[in-house]
Amino acid sequence: MAGSFSDYLEDALLKHVFTNTSYTSPSSLYVALYTTAPSDTGGGTELTGSGYAREAVSFSVSGTTTLATNSAAVEFDAATGSWGTIVAVGIFDASTGGNLLAWSELATSKTISTGDILRIPSGELDITLS
Repeated sequence: MAGSFSDYLEDALLKHVFTNTSYTSPSSLYVALYTTAPSDTGGGTELTGSGYAREAVSFSVSGTTTLATNSAAVEFDAATGSWGTIVAVGIFDASTGGNLLAWSELATSKTISTGDILRIPSGELDITLS
């Protein structure tokens, strides 16, 4: 399964740590769904229409682990039309527009039809550093 931090976030963190360039963490984070996966530079095909909107997500980091995981379930509104096949997720710093921070292909793609609700259970959206 491919996925990583975006070039935007990698650059911001490297500058923050190694050149003392200020970086302000976003006050809110949002999950985006994709029918074509993005890459580290962005792109991909994010869903639009049919009742889709990015959903807010919060993460927790426990102890000295290199793992951040969603601390509550993320539930999208019911699809008002077909969303197609979801193949990837992204984490953004804004509910629309904004900067892609991290992304990953799904282990198993998921087709969303009219009336379906996509739900990511608590503790199932993990971001790691290695």
